[in-house]
Amino acid sequence: MKEFKKFISKGNVIDMAVGLIMATYFGAIVKSLVNDVIMPPVGLLLGGVDFSALKFVVQEARGETPEVAIMYGTFINTIITFLIVSFAIFIVVKMYNKAQERFKKEEENTKPATPPQQEVLLTEIRDLLKK
Repeated sequence: MKEFKKFISKGNVIDMAVGLIMATYFGAIVKSLVNDVIMPPVGLLLGGVDFSALKFVVQEARGETPEVAIMYGTFINTIITFLIVSFAIFIVVKMYNKAQERFKKEEENTKPATPPQQEVLLTEIRDLLKK
């Protein structure tokens, strides 16, 4: 219980929750981008095809039994959504890594240069000889 309390109090849970919420809504935005903005013009270029309606009917609807179909158009939309989200995450991670490298270089440049051990020893010997 103490370990759980420590985990909760660190703030990591809040960060994860915010990340999850942001990812959920980012996914919804990208899905809308693909379904409502990208795919209609692509479908128009391909002869007025509505990708979300593309399907392969395995069995027609009979009475109260619904149609059995493979919805490959929806699958195509999902693949495009995945590619867009993956690319966006790739860009964010790439920018983060570049920022980390820049911060590391700046930190290295601000550190005072320590002389080599040999110089330190020679300086100590010189000071001792002066005394």
